[in-house]
Amino acid sequence: MGAILEAIQNKLTATFQPTRLEIEDDSARHHGHAGAREGGESHFNVLIEAEAFRGAPKVMRQRMVYKALAEELAGPVHALSLKALAPGEA
Repeated sequence: MGAILEAIQNKLTATFQPTRLEIEDDSARHHGHAGAREGGESHFNVLIEAEAFRGAPKVMRQRMVYKALAEELAGPVHALSLKALAPGEA
């Protein structure tokens, strides 16, 4: 596990106490594209399920996650594909 992926995992776990958290480093698919970094850890897919998202609209959920990951999104992370769910949602 890379340092950036670990930071994302730690911050999302501490902030949301998720019941489900899947993080995939998708950087290899973006090799040669804008924002791609040598060694990866620039593009991520995240699926997070947490009670904190219950009743919140999709845009608010995204803002909550972006706030928790502000440092990563301002620097090493170029792209984040996000699916934020409340428990029981598909």
